[in-house]
Amino acid sequence: MSTRIAFLKGHGTENDFVIVPDPENALDLSPEAVAALCDRRAGIGGDGLLHVVRSAAHPEAKDMAAEAEWFMDYRNGDGSVAEMCGNGVRVFARYLQRAGHAAAGDLAVATRGGVKTVHLAKNGDVTVGMGRARLPEGDVVVSVGERSWPARNVDMGNPHAVAFVDDLAHAGDLYSPPPFAPAAAYPDGVNVEFVVDRGARHVAMRVHERGSGETRSCGTGACAVAVATARRDGADPAVTGTPATYTVDVPGGTLVITERPDGEIEMTGPAVIVAEGEFDAVWLEGVLA
Repeated sequence: MSTRIAFLKGHGTENDFVIVPDPENALDLSPEAVAALCDRRAGIGGDGLLHVVRSAAHPEAKDMAAEAEWFMDYRNGDGSVAEMCGNGVRVFARYLQRAGHAAAGDLAVATRGGVKTVHLAKNGDVTVGMGRARLPEGDVVVSVGERSWPARNVDMGNPHAVAFVDDLAHAGDLYSPPPFAPAAAYPDGVNVEFVVDRGARHVAMRVHERGSGETRSCGTGACAVAVATARRDGADPAVTGTPATYTVDVPGGTLVITERPDGEIEMTGPAVIVAEGEFDAVWLEGVLA
């Protein structure tokens, strides 16, 4: 490992990430190393880490290399691996543009949730094709303290439980994962969204992301919320033949989610690179010793 390792810092609606470019997959980013880098007091700080690797160089992405040159090896802030991160894909694409690997227009990004189509608009917004939502059957309940709510089970390549509440304060501090039942519904944990109405096709949410705690934004969560809200409102684009678009306010900004009649979901929002530098591999080795 080289003594100095390049990194960048970016965010999408204040869902922030440490970005580590590593085209040939040469770095050993263990869960402990990722957690140390994402530590907000002793490290760089972030909700997660975007490990930028050429698809052909990563064993989990080789099969996608013909479709997408770059693989987003995404990790949660605690070092655990995640299937997808919608805000992360936007920031990942913004990094590729900054580094000269992509231009304004369309590109493909490989993720553990499949290949995602991204559009870099000239006005700075980034739109991501998030794929289709799955709505697994079965009742789910989430709880905070003495309150509990029925939740809609939505799979966006990662699992979500969407609960409609009267007040976002009812979600509590969201430091710890909100309990859910039945346990078998989410054997690997779940992202939990709490949602209130703001107006016609306009909602606001707070989220506990598994492995990260409460975050300022969650892209796949906003998509799950839009789908769950549409179904609650009786809107299913596959039935009506009309796209359903929802504005979703998150603590860090606003995302616009559209579900098309073919089931494909598009998410549009900002993506910003705020800093770049180097961290010392010796420091990291010392932290992990």
